[in-house]
Amino acid sequence: MPTSQVPTDPGVHVVLRVSETDPEFRQVSPAGWFKRKDPSVPVATLEDSWVPGSPVVYLGKANGGATGRRGLRMRLDEYRRHGTGEPIGHWGGRYIWQLADSDELVVGWKPTADTNARALKRHLIAEFSSDHAKRPFANLTG
Repeated sequence: MPTSQVPTDPGVHVVLRVSETDPEFRQVSPAGWFKRKDPSVPVATLEDSWVPGSPVVYLGKANGGATGRRGLRMRLDEYRRHGTGEPIGHWGGRYIWQLADSDELVVGWKPTADTNARALKRHLIAEFSSDHAKRPFANLTG
């Protein structure tokens, strides 16, 4: 996930894997160990979580924070840095870093009012789950 001109507003974001080939998984995650926790999970867990036929691999949110300055830009930067090995607190969505082609993932976003980000993320996950009978690949909770 390269850096980009991401808005500073609160909102939701989606991570897409546009390749139509079956995914290959790394045995060990390159993501950072936050609070001494290994972000790697067994490949069997990743295979069980995979949603065939869906490009959506993760739905996330970004709130404005207490000062209103966190937003999408900061949250996505933390996510990207976590994937490069920094010990950043972005545990949600960590499965994507075990995709062998994680450097080819595409990210989109939609700015929202701060109070709407969580509700919109939950709504999108619920719609996805209704269509696919499971959450997006890297969404461990709804």
